[in-house]
Amino acid sequence: MPNMIEALDVMKAFGEHRGDAIVTTSGTAGRHWSDVSTNERRDVSLGGVMGGTTPSALGLALGLPDEKVVLFDSEGALLMNLGVLATIAGKKPKNFFHFLLDNECYATTGGQPVPNAQEIDYAGMAKSAGYKSTHSFDDLEDFVTNVGRIMEEEGPVFISVKIVPEVQNLPISMRERRPGRSRMETIRTLQEELGISTG
Repeated sequence: MPNMIEALDVMKAFGEHRGDAIVTTSGTAGRHWSDVSTNERRDVSLGGVMGGTTPSALGLALGLPDEKVVLFDSEGALLMNLGVLATIAGKKPKNFFHFLLDNECYATTGGQPVPNAQEIDYAGMAKSAGYKSTHSFDDLEDFVTNVGRIMEEEGPVFISVKIVPEVQNLPISMRERRPGRSRMETIRTLQEELGISTG
């Protein structure tokens, strides 16, 4: 069984090298990133759009080629739309950094195991699809040592990180909800930040 890293530690380590990148998140990543981010005007929460997070972030990267775009994805969401790896590789967005947080389960729905979770090589899939570079981590020190250099690479870059599951068993209606911006507010704020006219 591989080592696993706390998701919050991943976010803290990445945050040191974020620069002015646009960061897109969903699920567990979004909760932790909101505790770490120092520039929420460049944060885009994709909520619970399972299967849609990756193409949404790709759209941002293609539409904003002069901005670094970072996605914190989950393996459960990616498995719902694996074909997107080939699309990303084919489009070759030089500004796209695809972090996959792999906890080997569907943590937000009770911790059901992801099929074949311990044997799937997501970075290997991305490499075979045609990503410019790929990386895998299950050790925090190794991740901390390398993440800054990785953020200087030419995309598309894929970074798979084994993280500790944070299983939620309460029904969604009973879970604590953090106050946050709606998707439309997020988009408007990002447009203002980038000086994009909507008129």
